[in-house]
Amino acid sequence: MAQRGKILQALKDWLKTVNRNQRWCILINADPDAMGSAAALKRIMASRTSADMYRINEITRPDNLAMLRYLHLNIPMWEESLKEKYTHFAIVDSQPHHSKAFADIPFSVIVDHHPAPRAECQPDFQPQFVDIRPHIGATCTIFCSYLRGLGLRPSPTLATAMTLGIRTDTALFERGGGKDDLDAYQWLSGKANQQLLRRIIRSEYLRNWLPLFARAFRNLSECRGSGAHAWVGDVTNADLLVAIADFFTRVHGLKWIAVSGLVLKKTVVVIFRGDGSRDIGRLADACFYDVGTAGGHRTLGRAEFPFENVPEGKSCMEFVQERLQKRKLRPRARDK
Repeated sequence: MAQRGKILQALKDWLKTVNRNQRWCILINADPDAMGSAAALKRIMASRTSADMYRINEITRPDNLAMLRYLHLNIPMWEESLKEKYTHFAIVDSQPHHSKAFADIPFSVIVDHHPAPRAECQPDFQPQFVDIRPHIGATCTIFCSYLRGLGLRPSPTLATAMTLGIRTDTALFERGGGKDDLDAYQWLSGKANQQLLRRIIRSEYLRNWLPLFARAFRNLSECRGSGAHAWVGDVTNADLLVAIADFFTRVHGLKWIAVSGLVLKKTVVVIFRGDGSRDIGRLADACFYDVGTAGGHRTLGRAEFPFENVPEGKSCMEFVQERLQKRKLRPRARDK
């Protein structure tokens, strides 16, 4: 409780520095948790100044598109040329080292529930406000604590967005989340628009995705005894891999799944999902840290690396499968 009080006071101290002369940009890698968190930060800042929200990724998942449409979220695509327009930047549900698109942006605010970076990946600037809590299941849970601590009541639209964020990142508490997440979910869902919530949740898959699901089933192979790997091949967007990985989390007896594919014939992406029995973030890091970016937390992970980093004489599928089977976890700092 004392730590929460310190964080809330730090938030209040930062808000005192925000004024109408500042031009704020909130940057995200758009998914429900990120979109809900960005909307919450915009609400928190509303009495001090306005803020624009931008995303660095294309949105293709039908449920995410439905969330944008039904909740009237204005989150256009980020362009480097926009940087000069703003004096201050915030990043939520992500961190500067997660994407090249965030490079060279001096973020004043960082709020996230993914693990903090290793020392070599720390930014060379000092943000005004940082709150990183890897033990929390969703960043929207953190923002819910801010709203409650500041005495702010979310609108039905904002409450719906944040409820979706927690629901998505915890898979409705099937693959993660704790007491704080459950408490936030119950508080927000009581204020959410339930009709809109149901409409968005039902917008999950597109018909033209079905051949990719069939390919994943054909290429499914066991991995490390309790898990599995599915190679999907060429895809236009990594969101397709996420949808397939989320589907496999519903298979009884499957402790974890890695779904991989080649995005736009340039980047190999591996999406990890797990039930918490194995630290999926550490597994992603161990398998692919030396060929690209990789990591996550206990139930979610992701790796990306250029196609040219696949050794000659091996297919992408063979390379990913071999890494998943044989690589050992790297020791954590506290293990050394």
